[in-house]
Amino acid sequence: MLRFVAQGLSILFHPLLMLTYMLLLLLLANPYLFGVNSIDKQVPLILLVFLSTFMIPAFAVVMMKFLGLVNSIHLHEKQERIGPYIVTAIFYLWILINFWNDDRIPIAYTSCVLGATIALFIAFFVNNFSKISAHAVGLGGLLAMIVITMTLFSYNVFTVPFGTNAMLEIRMSTIFLVAILITGMVSTSRLFLDAHDLQDIYGGLIVGFMSQFVALRILF
Repeated sequence: MLRFVAQGLSILFHPLLMLTYMLLLLLLANPYLFGVNSIDKQVPLILLVFLSTFMIPAFAVVMMKFLGLVNSIHLHEKQERIGPYIVTAIFYLWILINFWNDDRIPIAYTSCVLGATIALFIAFFVNNFSKISAHAVGLGGLLAMIVITMTLFSYNVFTVPFGTNAMLEIRMSTIFLVAILITGMVSTSRLFLDAHDLQDIYGGLIVGFMSQFVALRILF
């Protein structure tokens, strides 16, 4: 049962999903940044990010398994991660270049994409010496993005539809606490599954967190 929960958490908070989660959070916090007044009007953008940063790289890993280039889609060995890292980097760079030159994409989200791309390349380099946790890298980036959203952009409270005619008020501080809890649960799951050790987890969190601030420094 515990193994099933650990695997479920690892899938639900897969590192390739982090950019999609960051986009959803920004759209909920302030959809006007994206030129709309509600999140449902940016479904094409959400799908673009989801397909480019999750579905296509994930499909590439499945094809690598089918072709015998990797032993498992879970990529247990660090050598097996080289190909998937390269494929993911290509799509991250592609979407970063497109967003960088698109005035419709707010700099707040472009910074997230840049930070994730920087973290990806650092993780790719570190992977040659140690099997850094990609899950921790992604969650570290998400935590940094929430901190930046609260402090720099001052998005402290936002509302979402709740029921027929009601609105639910959500505080970013609550989101941050939930994100910390999720980070702890996912990190514990990776340790429980023997996918990583503490050094891999801590290293990933530091890389993911700091990369977002490096990106912020570059763009602002």
